[in-house]
Amino acid sequence: MTPPNQPASAGRRPTLSPFLLNVLVTTYLLALCNTTFWGHLFRIFESRTLTALVFAGAVWALMLLVVSILAVRRAQKPVLVALLLTAAVTSYYVDVLGVVVDRDMIQNAVTTTFAESKHLITLNFLSHVFLYGVLPSALVLWVRIRRATVLRGLIGTGLVTVLSAALLVGLLFTNLKAYSTVLRGNKELMGSVQPLAPMSGALRYAKMMFKSTQITLQPTGRDAKPGPFLAKADKPILMVVVAGETSRAQNWSLGGYGRDTNPDLAKRDIVYYPNATSCGTATATSLPCMFSPLTRSEYSYEGGLGHENLVDVLTHAGFKVEWWDNNTGDKDIADRIPSRKMKPEDGPEFCFPECIDGVFLKGLQDKADTITQNTVIVMHQIGSHGPSYWLRYPPERELFKPACHTPELTSCSTEEIVNAYDNTIAYTDYFLSQVIDLLDASGRVIPAMYYVSDHGESLGEGGLYLHGTPYFMAPEYQTRVPMVLWMSQRFRDSLALDAACLAKGAADPVSHDNMFSTVLGMLDVTTTARDATLDLAAPCRAAAG
Repeated sequence: MTPPNQPASAGRRPTLSPFLLNVLVTTYLLALCNTTFWGHLFRIFESRTLTALVFAGAVWALMLLVVSILAVRRAQKPVLVALLLTAAVTSYYVDVLGVVVDRDMIQNAVTTTFAESKHLITLNFLSHVFLYGVLPSALVLWVRIRRATVLRGLIGTGLVTVLSAALLVGLLFTNLKAYSTVLRGNKELMGSVQPLAPMSGALRYAKMMFKSTQITLQPTGRDAKPGPFLAKADKPILMVVVAGETSRAQNWSLGGYGRDTNPDLAKRDIVYYPNATSCGTATATSLPCMFSPLTRSEYSYEGGLGHENLVDVLTHAGFKVEWWDNNTGDKDIADRIPSRKMKPEDGPEFCFPECIDGVFLKGLQDKADTITQNTVIVMHQIGSHGPSYWLRYPPERELFKPACHTPELTSCSTEEIVNAYDNTIAYTDYFLSQVIDLLDASGRVIPAMYYVSDHGESLGEGGLYLHGTPYFMAPEYQTRVPMVLWMSQRFRDSLALDAACLAKGAADPVSHDNMFSTVLGMLDVTTTARDATLDLAAPCRAAAG
């Protein structure tokens, strides 16, 4: 009989011990939410199936160990539901798009905006989360737990924890040399285990953020001042620094791509750098790194926050510096300068409803017509940000067809994805040409432009889409970026720069490391913060008379 204080349906609910529920959820997570892990596992161990399965057993023991520590007593069901939902969300992006959910990806997720992230919340994503997360969570909430006394529960938890740890160690020691070699050389293996990998990434992110609260800002380039040529300029200098978004060098025809994606820049007197590499594979890392005085090998999140950056040094040198954003924010770069978020009223014809980069042009024209002092404007593009590539250019500039018109990239053919992406490159080409023409037509200023993308993009090569893959394993599609310099003849003459000299070295390898010192060098800013070995303009400037 059903006890009098319980509904009749309660008697039909299965009753499980806490240990059995943890075992079932752990087994479910490893078996059904880790397609990418299983793929890596059998690829790495090839024909050694038994060795692979023993390693999988060790991973299962590790997962059970974590679950047993976290999912105890009254917290058990909430913790298990959280793990199931986390694994359902992350497994979609890992298994479908090839994303790696590590600390940097957690940082990207935390710093993104709704306008950016909404394109990743698709019908397929919601279906996946419902099937792999919501339904199992409902089952966990439905079953009854056979509770022991507090003492017996603590003893049971301790015993399971010890046995799980012993099983983990014992399985690994069956072939420790092979397993340690695999773990050292194949970081993507454990980096694909859901939900352990995102849990580890979240902990590392929290640690990084805690350390960042204790940072004291270090001054950089406080001695900055105009050099002899800048000091003698008879009109205001206006440099536009365009921070590109998700543009990969492989799809720029200026660098040899077979499709003409750069017809407009090809007609301008620019210097194109075909062998430029990025500091990272995602905006949250690359953007602050490229403005930092630190090189990629020196850069860290804490280091970036702890040093004044390029816009600060330019301010010290007397420039008015502004940050204009059509993306997800300045990542703390512009904390000490004026900044503005581009809105539809800045150019309604470019917003439908999301604004493409043409929204910058009216404001730039106004600046060119009115400035009275040396000025640098940083434009942070939306550029080629995916997965909704077709929203990054106006419909009338869809040059390559058929183009993918859905954020569900796996629903489109490779041709459709590439066509949509190439249309974004062609629009960036058109936009940069518009910037150049606008600046060159202004007789009031001495203009120049520096463009470089923050990182590249994967379009399905090797099963990877979008970006953010850890740098050590990222394909060149995510790390090779386009870089463009344009200097008006007035700029060259006033600041004594030889464009032919710059063009001569353009084929050499360059990187985001060069940006900080090259912008200072181009503008003839004298400061000990500028590294002459990284300043691409340094060898191409005439000696002061």
